[in-house]
Amino acid sequence: MSDIRIVFMGTPDFAVATLDALLKANLNVVGVITAPDKPAGRGRKIHQSAVKKYTIENNLTVLQPANLKNEEFIASLKSLNANLQIVVAFRMLPKIVWQMPKYGTFNLHASLLPNYRGAAPINWAIINGETKTGVSTFFIDEKIDTGNIILQQEVTIGNDEIVGKLHDKLMNTGSKLVVKTVELIKKGEVKTIKQPTTDTKPAPKIFNETCKINWNDSIDNIYNLIKGLNPYPAAWTTLLNDEEEVTLKIYNVAQELENHSYKNGTVITSKNELKIAVKKGYIKIDSLKIAGKRKMDTKSLLNGYAFSKNSIVR
Repeated sequence: MSDIRIVFMGTPDFAVATLDALLKANLNVVGVITAPDKPAGRGRKIHQSAVKKYTIENNLTVLQPANLKNEEFIASLKSLNANLQIVVAFRMLPKIVWQMPKYGTFNLHASLLPNYRGAAPINWAIINGETKTGVSTFFIDEKIDTGNIILQQEVTIGNDEIVGKLHDKLMNTGSKLVVKTVELIKKGEVKTIKQPTTDTKPAPKIFNETCKINWNDSIDNIYNLIKGLNPYPAAWTTLLNDEEEVTLKIYNVAQELENHSYKNGTVITSKNELKIAVKKGYIKIDSLKIAGKRKMDTKSLLNGYAFSKNSIVR
């Protein structure tokens, strides 16, 4: 097979690891497609994607189309003369784009497909209490995450693992799987597996309401929700503290299994400890953020914030 000429498409840090792995494997990346720069943060300063910053540092050709069907972009993409496209954490491609290269366009997805198709597979694997997940490479087709699977690699989820740590494990495992996939394509040795059409576990986009804690749920479900959203976007709840009503974002927690007579959502504090009563035990909070304040550990918060005896979360 002739030399592989790759166009890489991606935006966040998750994608940077794969792009870096491709370059370190001495694969020929002829162009990079990433999201347009946009204002972000309180100062509304122009923000470049993680992939854009990496491309600049490594002198790669970069395109940032707002519209993937734009004629000027399509012409620029064709001019790169790529014969393979790789997509990692980007957006849905129009057919004119994914059908362009001779050897196709494949995607890296952070789950063991067909389970957890969608925007937030890493979060939902932990939220749903899975003990394993993984990464998959597959050729893109008309639908989202439904194309024929090329390779998969399983990854174990630890009992106390938060989404931030699992993200990094899958990022590193996935970058290696992409390089393996390219090597198979180079050798002409790809054998794909068609995805089943049976019902699978979904991984829809995470919205603010998804992140709200239901303190009447089981202790395991509450624990998994908080882990599956830590550190981003973070599980939240409303604290009623006498006359004050504030939003809390909750990060590191532990479970304490114990029978008690407290109402679900009751806040229990001591000098160094903050926990919430739930069915069959407590959720012990080790780090959190009160709206308008910085994120801090519980001990630091308790040094300067007073909870009333009647405090509850809901």
